[in-house]
Amino acid sequence: MSAQKVQAGAPDGWQRGGAQAVRRRIVERLVNVLCAIATVVVLFLLFSILWTLVTRGAAGLSLATFLHSTAAPGSGGGLANAIVGSCEQTLLAALLGTPVGMLTGIYLSEFSHDGKIVSFVRFVSDMMLSVPSILVGLFVYLVVVEPAGHFSGIAGTLALAILFIPIVVRTTEDMLHLVPRAMREAAYALGAPGWRVIVSICLRAARGGIMTGILLALARISGETAPLLFTSLGNLNWSTNLNAPMASLPVTIYQYAGSAYDDWVQMAWTGALLITVAVLATNIFARWWLSRNGTASS
Repeated sequence: MSAQKVQAGAPDGWQRGGAQAVRRRIVERLVNVLCAIATVVVLFLLFSILWTLVTRGAAGLSLATFLHSTAAPGSGGGLANAIVGSCEQTLLAALLGTPVGMLTGIYLSEFSHDGKIVSFVRFVSDMMLSVPSILVGLFVYLVVVEPAGHFSGIAGTLALAILFIPIVVRTTEDMLHLVPRAMREAAYALGAPGWRVIVSICLRAARGGIMTGILLALARISGETAPLLFTSLGNLNWSTNLNAPMASLPVTIYQYAGSAYDDWVQMAWTGALLITVAVLATNIFARWWLSRNGTASS
């Protein structure tokens, strides 16, 4: 009797299993289609932005753009002082923020134990990732600009470095956590000291991800305007003095884009194109350098 029941129920079970398999295939194809549509939409928006920047910004590219400083409307000025000011402040912020962020990330990943101090540092770092940049500018204004009595490139550099550090901290910590524990144990078994394990094993294995985090942080601060309005302010004249107001591309774009003069609006589009090209070129060069060194070392 039990065998007859099994034989009678088998076709029903097969039918249910076949229906479930059909539903899974339908859901899988639907998800694949949705993913493809989302990818196409993102790529379309990306290329639309790039196309707009190229078509609108390329018209203002000339030798004068890189040789002349900003000038009054109709005077044929350029963006030389803004380009130099942005490069100076951004690179100095990266030089300040990279070692601080990496050392903090290494401490949180390799040396820290669960405790209130570690939890507090991690909480502050995560909170700084989403803090509005204008608040950082106001903070640096109260701490640096107001006591000094004037705006300066130093204040702008500090504001950008504060925005730079938490991205590097989080990326460094996450990438070091991905390094297999067996690699550390093998190095310790060979008698390597802790600092050697971190430098030669952990950082070497995670350098690609850490470099990506540094580039993301660099891309973020390259286009920041709000903190620079409260710190370095801007300068229409040529100036590389960090103790004085300093021009920058984001602030110049902000000032020019809202003006009523066509040549200034055109220069704003050109400045936006230059920032985008600089960030893309930095990413491409860094990835090429990492892949080349990785191949050579292997």
